[in-house]
Amino acid sequence: MSHTIAGKKKLLTRIRRITGQSAALEQSLESESDCMAILQQIAAIKGAVNGLMKEVLESHLREHLGAEDITQQQRQEEVEEVILVLKSYLK
Repeated sequence: MSHTIAGKKKLLTRIRRITGQSAALEQSLESESDCMAILQQIAAIKGAVNGLMKEVLESHLREHLGAEDITQQQRQEEVEEVILVLKSYLK
């Protein structure tokens, strides 16, 4: 996935932010923080994960499905793979 490697630094920054948010959530739960603060942290994590998914998905679609050097069958297979991932993600 050359597009993932090209955006590696940006993606790793997002992942590290999510890791930090998850650690803060764990600490909040351990210290029995206010429920609203915990809910806000969960919402922030969800937003960050959604942003990561959007970034990788958009890049994948542009690089793989937008490629002119693939056959219609290959394009259809890519579409089916993306659909399976999206179904799993949106459960």
